Amino acid sequence: MPQAGKPPVIFITGASSGLGAALARHYGKQNAVLGLCGRRADALQQAAAGLNAHCFTADVRDALAMQHAADAFIERAGTPDIVIGCAGISVGALTEEAADLPVFQAVMGANVMGLVHTFHPFIAPMKQAGKGVLCGIASVAGVRGLPGGGAYSASKAAARVYLESLRLELKSSGIGVVTISPGYIETPMTHVNPYPMPFRMSADAAAAKVARLIEKRRPECIIPWQMAIVATIMRCMPRGLYDLLFERAPRKPRGLPT
Repeated sequence: MPQAGKPPVIFITGASSGLGAALARHYGKQNAVLGLCGRRADALQQAAAGLNAHCFTADVRDALAMQHAADAFIERAGTPDIVIGCAGISVGALTEEAADLPVFQAVMGANVMGLVHTFHPFIAPMKQAGKGVLCGIASVAGVRGLPGGGAYSASKAAARVYLESLRLELKSSGIGVVTISPGYIETPMTHVNPYPMPFRMSADAAAAKVARLIEKRRPECIIPWQMAIVATIMRCMPRGLYDLLFERAPRKPRGLPT
């Protein structure tokens, strides 16, 4: 974490909207020096308005672009105290549909490899500094497979396991790894969901919870607490009962990621 009296230095992907933009606002109130990364330059500039922010237009699926963004941010602001991987894609997809094969690739690329590409450039300088936190945003959707959401559920389950491995790898380095699995957050990704979303949080409320968990270096947490209870029940549910209850569950609309 930052030294006393110094503003925190924080790099955030997926910062052009949703939770990423809310985290930028949250840390901006602490006068943080921000590195904001996203694919849409115009939306990124809007998110950065009024903040002490350096903007980087890059896709987390592009390892070289993320390396360039990280190098540029470190040159301008120094080694970050916190790196948050918020970028992600959520869209319905079916294995039987040929048109959905590139959707699977895009979702897995952004939600899993996107975290790898985000964190990789920062690990060596953070190790040298002997401090820092890497935070990956997973999802409660990764607890069990959801019909029509195979790409998203699988990617978030993979993200959780990847982050657990990373946490163990870096345990003796002084770098903390935090995994946060939110339930429903009011973002453009959830606005298209044609079903009820219990315990839905505003993006700003979710950002405040994420920041508290990062400060505490909680290894893994599901938010909000009500959704953590639901996730525990889902994990423990016998396969036959789970199938019976979820086989006909409402599905997220299919489509190409934007």
